[in-house]
Amino acid sequence: MFDTFAEKRFLLKQLVKKDLTAKYKDSVLGILWSFFNPLLIMLVFTAIFSMLFGRAIENYPVYFLSGRIIFDFFNASTKGAMGSIKRNASLLKKIYVPKYMFSVSAVCYEFVNFLISFVILFGVMLITGAQFYLTSIYAILPIALLVILIFGLGLILAVCNTYFSDIGYLYNVFTLVLMYSSALFYPMEIVPGTVQKIFSLNPVYSAISCFREAVVYGVVPDFYTIAYLAAFAFTVFFIGIILFNIYDKKLALEI
Repeated sequence: MFDTFAEKRFLLKQLVKKDLTAKYKDSVLGILWSFFNPLLIMLVFTAIFSMLFGRAIENYPVYFLSGRIIFDFFNASTKGAMGSIKRNASLLKKIYVPKYMFSVSAVCYEFVNFLISFVILFGVMLITGAQFYLTSIYAILPIALLVILIFGLGLILAVCNTYFSDIGYLYNVFTLVLMYSSALFYPMEIVPGTVQKIFSLNPVYSAISCFREAVVYGVVPDFYTIAYLAAFAFTVFFIGIILFNIYDKKLALEI
């Protein structure tokens, strides 16, 4: 897998470019929607939930948006990877293309959108007068580990979805539960202690928590949270690679 990936970098660029072009080809604003979408969501959620949690959370727009862009990246990229093989079935039947490339390109495409959202976050921080910290450099750690987790989970979902189409419906429910357990729009302190321990097992919440610590609060991310996220991410990553290699040749018969 790693050998062919080095040889297929040009193909990866073309697949990502194709996804970007296809998404915005009929839109008047085009890629500008990648800027407006997280901004509009932030404004709606801020207007609704700042009345409930605004006093408990300093600079609520930055708090919410910093969590939302992380979750949206995870949600969109894993769902994109999940349907990537079936979505490109017609191409796979015509020419040989390493099947995992479609999952990888789906993640890379969403990573481009994530970087755009990152620009929005810093713009909101400027407008709201949020302080910028040198510890923001540590945000690279949770983001990198989240990418590794997404790649592994994306490969697992791509295999599962090829055999069981219902996995897509189940995953929608799963991500909804994951969103509400990631403390996107509420402070974790309002959750009972026992539930907090359960929520802390959520790797997406771990990534959000570490990201906020580095960017929003100006502290070094908690070592144990980073260690847990790293262990979880690499475990899922290697499981994804092993599973995909096992079913790689069989997938063509199922699409």
